[in-house]
Amino acid sequence: MFKTTAAGLALACALGAHAQQQTLKIALIDPLSGPMADVGKIFENHLRFAADTINAAGGIDGVKLEVLAFDNKLSTQESQAALQAAVGAGVKAVFIGGGSATVSAVITAANRNNERNPDKSVLVFNFGGIDPDLVGKNCSFWHFMTEAQVTMRMKAYADFVKKTPEIKKVYFLNPDYSFGRQWTAFGKTLLAEARPDIQIVGEDFFPTGTVKDFAPYIAKMRAAGADTVVSGNWGNDMALMIRAAGDSGYKLRILTHSSANKSTMIALDGAPTVRLNMIGEWFPGADNPTAAKLENAFEAKYKEAFYLVRLSTATELLAQGVRKARSTDPKQIASALEGISYKSILGDVSVRKEDHQFMAPQYVYANHPVDGKTVKKGFDGTKQGFVAESLTPVSALAVPNQCDMKRPAGL
Repeated sequence: MFKTTAAGLALACALGAHAQQQTLKIALIDPLSGPMADVGKIFENHLRFAADTINAAGGIDGVKLEVLAFDNKLSTQESQAALQAAVGAGVKAVFIGGGSATVSAVITAANRNNERNPDKSVLVFNFGGIDPDLVGKNCSFWHFMTEAQVTMRMKAYADFVKKTPEIKKVYFLNPDYSFGRQWTAFGKTLLAEARPDIQIVGEDFFPTGTVKDFAPYIAKMRAAGADTVVSGNWGNDMALMIRAAGDSGYKLRILTHSSANKSTMIALDGAPTVRLNMIGEWFPGADNPTAAKLENAFEAKYKEAFYLVRLSTATELLAQGVRKARSTDPKQIASALEGISYKSILGDVSVRKEDHQFMAPQYVYANHPVDGKTVKKGFDGTKQGFVAESLTPVSALAVPNQCDMKRPAGL
């Protein structure tokens, strides 16, 4: 996948005689302190592993990746400052995943920087901010959403809900920022279209990273008779919500995006009445030999669980752009990635030219206790693993958008 090819020799020539020594600086911008620091550290380790994997195979046809990390403290202001610090350090591509609000701040800062300092342009690879507006009315030439946006995920959940008649009464509990609002709005619309018989029995929003006890929210869900909560909760917040439901013995299904971190899995160990449905292009234990090799190598190196194949696919996408552009210039890479299709770690994938949305099939999967048959290995030292419940192909995930892409002059 990352071997030097004839195209690589052409890239080396295009980059000059010293291409073999060239370094392409990339950076993580995510919370490395505060209540979501454990998630941020997971992100950092995965990005470093992805870069090391590429470098160990000779780099991007000789160009080696160097990873820097910047703490945004889950703050939009700190995120913009981190982007400027990254640019000052010579970074040409940043990776960010800790929420749509901070992703939006980084994209805004990148747009401003790239307009004012075209010789110091930077790309944004977004692996966790899935607000559709980021590839819709707020789309940017410099930004690539490398996982499915909210509407795509909700379309996959709508397919799942059609096949799950036990889902009857649904409550919405989401973080109070753009993504959480979108998770509620699109969830209400698409799930109701899929199952008109479903009852929406309530909704709430909460401030991310500040709620210490979710028991009052759980009590409201239970009083409303909800059997399912649609929640874009993540990190420690999700773990606290699961714990509160488990402590009360509440039989509850949660439909979320991707919350499989260790604190969540530990909470599920102690909450047998809770079922957590997640959605993504991959999950630990999925039938994917290529990803399984990465999973084994990561766990051997870091002595911790492999959570995020999407940071490997995001760096793989960057590598595809460098190879196709025969350049490490961000504008040329972005242009090369528009409309690209290739066989990735995940199989056949593509990037839509009109909005820079990465397209890959989506699994709906769920936690499942280790039983020696369905699940043989617990995730991250817990007694929980995962099972697939549905798979939605790319052809069923296409969604309209409001993107009016403004491209740099000459493209």
